[in-house]
Amino acid sequence: MSKGLPKRSEDYSLWYNELVKRADLAENSPVRGCMVIKPYGYSIWEKMQAELDRMFKETGHQNAYFPLFIPKSYLSKEASHVEGFAKECAVVTHYRLKNSEDGKSVIVDPDAKLEEELIVRPTSETVIWSTYKNWIQSYRDLPLLVNQWANVVRWEMRTRLFLRTTEFLWQEGHTAHALKQEAIDETVQMMNIYATFAEEFMALPVVKGVKSENERFAGAENTYCIEAMMQDGKALQAGTSHFLGQNFAKAFDVKFATKEGGLEYVWGTSWGVSTRLMGALIMAHSDDNGLVLPPKLAPNQVVIVPIYRGEEELEKISAKAKEIMTKLRAKGVSVHFDNRDTHKPGWKFAEYELKGVPLRIAMGPRDLENNTIELARRDTLTKETVDLSEIVLEDYVVAKLDEIQKSIYSKALAFREEMTMEVNTWDEFQEVLENKGGFLSAHWDGTGETEDKIKELTKATIRCIPIDQKEEDGKCIYSGKPSKGRVLFAKAY
Repeated sequence: MSKGLPKRSEDYSLWYNELVKRADLAENSPVRGCMVIKPYGYSIWEKMQAELDRMFKETGHQNAYFPLFIPKSYLSKEASHVEGFAKECAVVTHYRLKNSEDGKSVIVDPDAKLEEELIVRPTSETVIWSTYKNWIQSYRDLPLLVNQWANVVRWEMRTRLFLRTTEFLWQEGHTAHALKQEAIDETVQMMNIYATFAEEFMALPVVKGVKSENERFAGAENTYCIEAMMQDGKALQAGTSHFLGQNFAKAFDVKFATKEGGLEYVWGTSWGVSTRLMGALIMAHSDDNGLVLPPKLAPNQVVIVPIYRGEEELEKISAKAKEIMTKLRAKGVSVHFDNRDTHKPGWKFAEYELKGVPLRIAMGPRDLENNTIELARRDTLTKETVDLSEIVLEDYVVAKLDEIQKSIYSKALAFREEMTMEVNTWDEFQEVLENKGGFLSAHWDGTGETEDKIKELTKATIRCIPIDQKEEDGKCIYSGKPSKGRVLFAKAY
């Protein structure tokens, strides 16, 4: 097993890139800026997708699918939206290729130019709201609660696997409501769903908050978000939920007949998370030995590795392993028996450590004689010999997995708290940001000009105005002007 990962303390970026590749999560594709998500990585994304999809449906949302291509004119209808995405759009101008004159290659057929260029979707608000105009006629059609699982393209110059790629996978919810407050409640609800998923499944503590006007989604009146802290002291935006007001409804003339017989524009929301969550999962928990996966998202929660010499010993161990697997699966535990004869046990141990399998069971002939197993935890790298005559193994494993899930969350929470600090002066702000990083809780005067200047000088941005922000009189750390409360600054991915 080719291991030897770079150390996080020496080169965090290299450690991350190497871990993604060596753990078989993803690799760079022949298309610049895009990635191939490998089966092991995709199986983690599938688990994320399944849990989120369940949570969406439990709150009344339904899945649909909308076109990959968006007419260019659609993006022009909402001014701030097109301005926000214009520099990231991939544009289709022709619909046909033809052989070159020498017959050795293909070229774009100049006679096949589209009458109107098509944009490869960077996000789907425009095409979806043009559709909603046909779907919504009356208050009886509302609320309209739709989500789609899709891919999007945003033309990135600097890319990194999972964190920022030209094409990525995501879900995007788009809802329409009769009342403004109902739409705001939906926006907050989805932020809370994302936070619950991050904390309960990803074991990732997050701060819930509102974006500043400068950091708001293009075309939204307000953006809610969840922000997480990575092990290198940088923040990562893990999910956003946007209150769109009536902006897109007006742009696409989406009106409904009210109960009173009037005609009004609907109120809209959009919200989404992406494969960027995979990057968050890796960077928040993993160590110099490889991935550390929360059991709830691990493709295999338990792996059984036999230690044997000869077919006879393997047959006896296999029989016991199958008995254990049957009992574990009946408890809902995903378990894999690795009986490959192409690799030695030590190689397998290193592989599953690198891939972050939460629990590893080792069984040899002596274990069969003594009715014991060796149980190794990935999060703490500790081992214990378990006497099977003294415990009900399947219950013990379920409890151990729950303990691991909570332990990973507690460790991440303790780190975030350690990396969150109140600062009160500009000198203190710069010193902490440069030497420690993390979330800096500081007073801000509320102006975009100050926010831009701080970003220009330090590369730190306002990650959010926390939902639980306390009203507190103070002075802006940069301008010295009055402030009513602290916001969270950080350098971010």
